[in-house]
Amino acid sequence: MNRVSIGFLGAGKMATALARGVINAGVVSAGDVIASDPIGAAREAFAQATGARVTERNSEVVAASDVVVIAVKPDQVVGLLEELSADWNTGRHLVVSIAAGVTLARMEAAGPAGLRVIRVMPNTPALVGASASAFAVGSSATRADAQTVQQFLGSVGIALEVKEKLLDAVTGVSGSGPAYGFLMIEALADGGVAAGLPRDIAQRLAAQTLLGAAKMVLETGQHPGALKDAVCSPGGTTIEAIHALEKGGVRAALIGAVRVAADKAKAMA
Repeated sequence: MNRVSIGFLGAGKMATALARGVINAGVVSAGDVIASDPIGAAREAFAQATGARVTERNSEVVAASDVVVIAVKPDQVVGLLEELSADWNTGRHLVVSIAAGVTLARMEAAGPAGLRVIRVMPNTPALVGASASAFAVGSSATRADAQTVQQFLGSVGIALEVKEKLLDAVTGVSGSGPAYGFLMIEALADGGVAAGLPRDIAQRLAAQTLLGAAKMVLETGQHPGALKDAVCSPGGTTIEAIHALEKGGVRAALIGAVRVAADKAKAMA
């Protein structure tokens, strides 16, 4: 990204995960990153995790940055853009919002004419280089801006460009998705403990198993149903386990979780 400086308006967990991820990936150095937050504890945690600069002043972040990541709560985004109206330089600044539910049109209307905005839905595995992100490009953003965001997000996982109307669905699948995975790992580990395994062994086996299953889907390109069938030997243990999961409604529960999360993201708009 050729010495692009990145600023974060908001220094919460997602901002910290992204900043730490791109610094660890070598996309930018810690000296090229700055974050603002009104809460001292958040600033301190961001600085400790990333080695980057922090400040209380949003205008200082904008002045120091080429790419400005808006990482505040959704109901604060429009007011923040308006607050900084005199600070935006449309020729220099690319605004990247990770706030769920706040549309490109609302953000563009709150800033000066020609403000380049890209809306992103990342997820927290950016911290370990395994994020699944999607982004939509605003009316004034260029293909070069899209490539910048692609590189920014791609350095910490995968990044897919989609139409903005699909971002609510992305929120339901991958934005909220890590929590579904953590819940499944915890449940599998509980099952292992119930069957006699020590907790630490059960948890490591559960986590590695889901990691391995995900890698097989991504690297083989096969449909997950086909990969599942390959594990289910006739009359074996796995098909019995799948039967128990189907009786418990696991598939329907996961589909429902994605839909309600997507609906909530849409309602937030």
